[in-house]
Amino acid sequence: MNLDLTGKHAIVCGSTQGIGKATAIELALLGASVTLIARDEQKLKHVWGELHHSGHQFHHHLAVDFNHSEEVKNKIGEYMQKHTVHILVNNTGGPPGGAAIDAKPEEFLSAFNNHLICNQIITQAVVPSMKREKYGRVINIISTSVKIPIRGLGVSNTIRGAVANWAKTLSVELAPYGITVNNVLPGATQTSRLDWLIKSKAEKSGRSEDDIRKEMTSEIPAGRIGQASEVAAAIAFLASPAAGYINGINLPVDGGRTGSL
Repeated sequence: MNLDLTGKHAIVCGSTQGIGKATAIELALLGASVTLIARDEQKLKHVWGELHHSGHQFHHHLAVDFNHSEEVKNKIGEYMQKHTVHILVNNTGGPPGGAAIDAKPEEFLSAFNNHLICNQIITQAVVPSMKREKYGRVINIISTSVKIPIRGLGVSNTIRGAVANWAKTLSVELAPYGITVNNVLPGATQTSRLDWLIKSKAEKSGRSEDDIRKEMTSEIPAGRIGQASEVAAAIAFLASPAAGYINGINLPVDGGRTGSL
């Protein structure tokens, strides 16, 4: 099985923590040069120092705030004038929790911009180089909510579904050029966002965080919450040459929790 990414260049968004950071580390271990994207310059530099370096790898970082799509467009456009990209991992922190009926319209607009619009901007910027190289992997880190909506995450459920359908459409359009587009759907994964969601749910329900975590774990057939590195392994496989005939899928990485095919 060919998992070697030597000579490949990957962009990983949201790569200073959680699944994004674990993905950047995994891709670098497989030989890819990695460009880290997030808004915190100091955190980017710290993660850059953690990446595997060999004589054939050249890692970069780019400070970009996804709350400002025009900034994203300008910075990625300038970056792509000098670089070739083979792998793009779209990853953005999820919107705040809450019922869909209670969400303000601007909350949907903000999430739509941060997720789908910024994904579109970056994907448009990198696809020309993927076409030239006849190798492209666009991998979107979304959520199992695209299969079964998660209670209390109304805005997130809505926007994640939009991103999933956007990706499926792209997978058909780009397949003739040797480019695949796939979605990875993490379930409960030990990240700072999960900690925040548990804390928020505990505050709203009047229950302890430990009780909320135990209840969440009891719903997972594997009997435990996943690690970011386990999600990163699935992403890295989809980025590899071995996954060249896998296209347009939603891949749950959730310990078997999602109750649908």
